[in-house]
Amino acid sequence: MIELSIQEILDITGGQATATVQPATVISAVTTDSREVSVGALFVAKPGEFSDGHAYIDSALQAGAVAALAERETFDASRTVHPAVIVADAVQAMGQLAAHIVQLLKSRNDAVVVGITGSAGKTTTKDLLATLLAQDAPTVAPIGSYNGEVGVPLTVFTATEDTKYLVIEMGATGIGHLSYLTDMVKPQLGVVLCVGSAHAGEFGGVDNIERAKGELVEALPATGTALLNHDDARVARMSSRTAANLGYFGAAGTAPESAAVWASDVTTDARGQVNLTLNFPDGAKHRITSGLLGRHHATNIVAAASAAHALGLAPELIASTLNNLGAGSRWRMERTERADGVTIINDAYNANPDSMRAALVTLAELGLPDEQGHARRTWAVLGAMLELGPDSVLEHDMLGRLAVRMNIKKLLVIGAEAKPAYNSAVLEGSWGDEAHYVPDVEEAKRFLTEQLRPGDIVLFKSSNGAGLRFLGDDIAALAEEGRGA
Repeated sequence: MIELSIQEILDITGGQATATVQPATVISAVTTDSREVSVGALFVAKPGEFSDGHAYIDSALQAGAVAALAERETFDASRTVHPAVIVADAVQAMGQLAAHIVQLLKSRNDAVVVGITGSAGKTTTKDLLATLLAQDAPTVAPIGSYNGEVGVPLTVFTATEDTKYLVIEMGATGIGHLSYLTDMVKPQLGVVLCVGSAHAGEFGGVDNIERAKGELVEALPATGTALLNHDDARVARMSSRTAANLGYFGAAGTAPESAAVWASDVTTDARGQVNLTLNFPDGAKHRITSGLLGRHHATNIVAAASAAHALGLAPELIASTLNNLGAGSRWRMERTERADGVTIINDAYNANPDSMRAALVTLAELGLPDEQGHARRTWAVLGAMLELGPDSVLEHDMLGRLAVRMNIKKLLVIGAEAKPAYNSAVLEGSWGDEAHYVPDVEEAKRFLTEQLRPGDIVLFKSSNGAGLRFLGDDIAALAEEGRGA
C-alpha cells in the first residue's frame, strides 16, 4: 500500500480525530475484516447487513491495527476511547482515500486505470487482462470479485509506488453505482462485456441494466478508449454515449470497422477448452488454445486481448500469454478430475440466465460421443439464480426445459426458488430417474455421493448465495485426484 499518515487521512476525508489517535501515525494497510488485520493497518468499521464493524474495533486494535476509520466513538474495557478517525460514512471515506491514491499513482507513475463491467465475464476478463499487463509492468487487480463500493477501494489500497496498471472490476445493482466507482478511480480505458438479465429484479429491467453499464463509457475522457462487445447490440450502441476513442471486439461474424482484436474460428476440444484465432488490427493472426472451458469464454479472451493491445502490448506477447491460460479465480468453470474418473466442473460463484445457458452448452458438448462412439453421462446440478425479480419463475422454468432439450442425462435441482426448473424438466419429458429435486445442499450431497459413478461429468451452477460452490468442492474432494484448469 502507498502509506498515508493519520493527518493525511483526516485531511482527505474531513474526519475528526479521537483524543487517543496520533496524527503522525502512518498506516500501511486497510481492511474491513478484523480477522485480516496486520500490524500498522487501518481498520474500517463498516456497518454491515448482519453485523456492525464497530463491534470489532477493539479486537482489530489488539491484532495490530493502529487506528479505526469509524462513524462513532467506541471504547475499550477501561472506557478509554479507541484511536480513530470519525467520519459520517465509513464506506464513502474509503472511496475518498482510494481516489486520493489513484491520483497519486497517476501523477507520480503515469498509472493507467482500466474499468471492466458487464453482466457476466467480468472476473474472468479481469484475471486474463491482469496476467497480460503484468508481463509489461507492475499490475494490481481485485482478488476474486471485489467490484463494488467496498471492493474497489480495497483493490486500490493494495497498489504500491511502482504500480503501473490498475485493473478495476466494476459491478452494479442499480443506476448510479458505476458512476460512483468511475468518479473514484477515473478510468482511462473501459471494457463493456455484455448486458444480460443478471440482477434484473434489482435494476427494474434490462433497459436499466444497459443504462447502468453504459455509465462506464460515459465517464471516459476524450483521450481515453472505450472497448465494446460488438456481438451484443445493447453494448455496441453505447458508442453514442462516450466521447472516448472507440474499439470493438467480438467472436461472431465479420469484424466491423473500428475493430480492436477479433476472434474467429472458435471451437472447443474434447476437454471443453476453447480454441480460437486472435485477429489484430495490424493483420497479425495467432491461433491459441485457452485453458478456459466453454466457447462463451471467447468473448472474455478477446476482450482482454483488446485491452492489452490498446495499452501497447505486442500481439505475439498477448497470444503467447493467453495460450493455455486458465481461470485466475475460483469457482469459474473450475475443473477437477477425481481419481475414480468423475469430472467436476464448479461454476457456482455467480449465475444468471445467460451464464446458465452457456454452462449447459459446455456440459452438453463435453457429453458428446468421442471418436469411438463413447459418451460420458452428464449431470447438471443447478441451484437458484437470485435477484431475477418477477422473472424468476419463468427463467428457472426455461432453464429446466433447456437442460432436457440439450440432452443432459441427469438433472438435480436444489432449493425452492430453483424448483420450477425441475417442474419444467418433467413437463418437457424428463421423468423416472432423469430429473430430481432436493430441498437443500445437505440432501444433495447425500444424493450425489450415492449416485455418481466413474466417467460422469458433473456441472455445479448457481448464484453465489445458493451455496453450490461449496457443495461442488465437497463432491470434488471425494476420491479427488487433483484440480485442473
